[in-house]
Amino acid sequence: MAKRIQEINAGSMADIAFLLLIFYLVSTTMNVDSGLQRMLPPYIDPSEQQQTNKVNKRNTLLVFVDAHDRLMVQSQIAQVEDLNGIVKEFILNPQDREDMPEKVMEKIDLIGEYPVGKGLVSLQNDRATSYDMYMRVQNELVRAFNELRDDLAADKFGRKFDELSDDEKKAIQTAIPLRISEAEPRDMTGGKK
Repeated sequence: MAKRIQEINAGSMADIAFLLLIFYLVSTTMNVDSGLQRMLPPYIDPSEQQQTNKVNKRNTLLVFVDAHDRLMVQSQIAQVEDLNGIVKEFILNPQDREDMPEKVMEKIDLIGEYPVGKGLVSLQNDRATSYDMYMRVQNELVRAFNELRDDLAADKFGRKFDELSDDEKKAIQTAIPLRISEAEPRDMTGGKK
């Protein structure tokens, strides 16, 4: 008579695997806040297209990147390195020039009366623009707004924007709103890449 081998009780293995799966799901964090925060152009119903309100040209900074990665700001050739300063001057309009954005005095909690600009940066690129150039321009635009917010936060609260409380951040964001609008890419190459 052959000796019988003892069986291993595997009934609890499924329970252990299930518990490990639950532990993994509970303890893992997933970043869902990825991507670029941008203001999309408003939808215009074709039947109502003629009734749209025109945006005051002085409030819009036109930034265009062509198929050869050349940067144009207000129809003038510019360098990516200069974009930060151009955007900051445009948004702040420190001399209150007539060809730059209008400002409206607003009462902002924790800040008080502050001249909020109506400036909007409108970015458009060619379909053949390189991804590297596109991201460099995006980074400079966002960096300009971040530096303006840091400067105002330091002036009003004595700390950088990232170090502020939620209410203080909200006040700074109201004073310097991130207004970057992206238009649909153009196809200036005639479909050739």
